Formats: sequence, structure tokens, C-alpha cells
Amino acid sequence: MERLLLLGATGLVGRAVLALALADNRVGTVIAPTRRPLPAHPRLSNPIVDFDHLDEAADYWRADAMVCALGTTLRDAGSRAAFRRVDFDYPLAIARLLHRRGTHTLAVTSATGARAGSRLFYTRTKGELEQALAACGFASLTFVRPALLGGERAQRRTGEHIALRLLTACEPLLPARYRVVPATAVAAALLEAVHAAEPGVRVIESEAIPR
Repeated sequence: MERLLLLGATGLVGRAVLALALADNRVGTVIAPTRRPLPAHPRLSNPIVDFDHLDEAADYWRADAMVCALGTTLRDAGSRAAFRRVDFDYPLAIARLLHRRGTHTLAVTSATGARAGSRLFYTRTKGELEQALAACGFASLTFVRPALLGGERAQRRTGEHIALRLLTACEPLLPARYRVVPATAVAAALLEAVHAAEPGVRVIESEAIPR
């Protein structure tokens, strides 16, 4: 593809997608809108944006496909409203904008248990995002639903770090769906999904993500 837009390039999965995409000869240019600059690369376009005030006329919203790896935690966000703004409002607004500009392929990092009717705020938000994106009309839409992610974050999340160690120690006893998934594996699944561009809506559950 000539142009791939990556949302969430500074996060754990997003950084892995960025590295894979920049090393992938099938990708011409990676467009990664962020709040702070990324290291320069000849095939990287890195517009600095205010996600609350998007310049919808900007040319960088023109892409063949989009990978969304944007997300936060309740602790980092500080409130449910702030969390929902990052995990629901921003991805949906940008997906709709790209769809209007002609993008037909989208792959999104979701979560195990994502369901609009979930009692858990996190999985309910992810499920509502899946539902809203499915209504946008993308020709190819893939949701990758990992369990807990493995990898080194830029900022350590203490609770997540403890859970990661416990789950890793207990992994042989856990069902495949709840085992730790390397962020690099999620990134590869997202990138391959936009390359394949299979028609319709597809869900890749955690146990089906190739390791």
C-alpha cells in the first residue's frame, strides 16, 4: 500500500506497528499523527496534532489503510470521561474522517471480552467502539482482541506489571485466551490484516493471534 495511517504510534503496540511498517517494503509511507514528535525516518510522515481540534482538511488524513493502536488506562487518563475520550472518541472521529476521505481498510486493537453490553467499563468501551466502527462502512474491518500485553512500555504501569508477572508464571495453567500476548505479535496481526484487507468484519481473538 502507498500510505498507511497509524494512530497510537507512541504506545506499546503502536511502536511495534511503526517499526514493522517502516521495515516493510509493501508500505510506502507511514503517516503517524502524534502529540509529540517521533524520531525521523525517510518513510515516516509525523504531523503533530491536537486530537481535540483536528484539521480535517489536512492532506495527511488521506491513506489507503489505517491501523488504530490508540489507548490508555483509567489510571493514566484520570477519569472515565478522559479514558473514553482517548479510547472511543478519538479513534471513532479519525476513522470516520478517513472513511470520508476514501480509506476502506481498518484494523484496530481491541481487547479480550470487548462487548457493548459488558458490565465492565473497559470492555464495554471497547465493545462500543467496535460497534460504532462497524457502522462506519469500511470494506475491510478487523478487530484484534489481545489479553494482557507483554512488552516494555515507555512508562511502567505497576498494577499491569504485577499482573503480567503473575500471568506469565501461571501461563501453563491458563486457557489460551487469557495468556499474555507479546505486543509485537499484536502489531504483526494488525499489519497483516490491513495488507490482506479481507472483506467484511473480522475478529481475531487473543488465542488466534500468531505468536
